[in-house]
Amino acid sequence: MSFLNLENKKFLITGVANKKSVAYFCAKILIENGADVIFTVQNQDNKDKVVKLFPDRLVFILDVELESAIDDFGKLLIDLQIRLDGMLHSIAFANYSEGIKPFHETKLKDYLQATNISCFSLVSLSHSLKNSLVSDASVVTISISNTKATNYGYMGPIKASLDSSVAFLAKSFSTFSRVRFNAVCSGPLKTSASAGIPGYIENYLYAEQLCLRKEALKTEEVANAVVFLLSSASKGINGTGVLVDAGMSVNYFDEKVVENYSKNS
Repeated sequence: MSFLNLENKKFLITGVANKKSVAYFCAKILIENGADVIFTVQNQDNKDKVVKLFPDRLVFILDVELESAIDDFGKLLIDLQIRLDGMLHSIAFANYSEGIKPFHETKLKDYLQATNISCFSLVSLSHSLKNSLVSDASVVTISISNTKATNYGYMGPIKASLDSSVAFLAKSFSTFSRVRFNAVCSGPLKTSASAGIPGYIENYLYAEQLCLRKEALKTEEVANAVVFLLSSASKGINGTGVLVDAGMSVNYFDEKVVENYSKNS
């Protein structure tokens, strides 16, 4: 038995898009450590991709914008007698089709849609799956570090809401179970999803200079933290966010970065 004790455990993984995503690395690490995984994806195209990446695994189509779909998925798992030792919530969406605008210009329609998909889906999924989660299951969501980057747009406040939801879900579930809820708060990563954010690559390169090791955070490093939180080895951690940013948050005034700015200003 390994330290993580993942053998023969079953986990639900959401949000696998391709081999660059956090969810992909998490699923891969879990399987390599003896766990079984099932997946939810948004549509048939994504299902086809996940089936190719993880043959012989159950993949369900689930549109988290539809409350009825989430309810039906919860009932389906009960009918299939699937018991989950944990879930990774790695779902996020924001409409950047008009580019990044000042926060005060955010459209209500865009904000509500992004909140529903990126934040409230964790609440609704957790509620729908509460009878399929084992009594001491672990639920982990992917959040962001504390940079408050402007070009992340209105997703910054929505991720703050996600972080708060983690704490209140942990408190709520504690009334009838020992299910844990935590977030991994990641620094900038080179993923396909982040590539769609205007100006993100500049922030990514800047963040790399702030990392104490002068090397950017790797997606697999975030996945390792997620898998630890999903495992029974992290039973003492609940209702919180774990910062994974290669030391960036303690190094905003890096000497070389400040020096280079001063020379070029």
